[in-house]
Amino acid sequence: MKSDVDKLLKKHDELTHSEMQRVTSHVQRQAGDWIINTLIIEGCSAPFKFKRKDKYRDLKGARVNLTYYPDVETVAGFEYEVMNVVRIRIA
Repeated sequence: MKSDVDKLLKKHDELTHSEMQRVTSHVQRQAGDWIINTLIIEGCSAPFKFKRKDKYRDLKGARVNLTYYPDVETVAGFEYEVMNVVRIRIA
């Protein structure tokens, strides 16, 4: 039986799945009707971002499994790499 992650990875080539990643920082901020969550993962300089309608539990220090794809955002004329999370689970 294939897992949900395997189905996602097979359907979308640009997705990456990482397991047991330690969260070093977790910030939540309001943006309209959404809560934007930004994670910093140990050993990675790019932020991992996802949106939710409600606040999420604090993930600082937790280990998580992430399914994500890379993207580029422009802030004040500068481009930087971000990882857009499509699936997150506590490991």
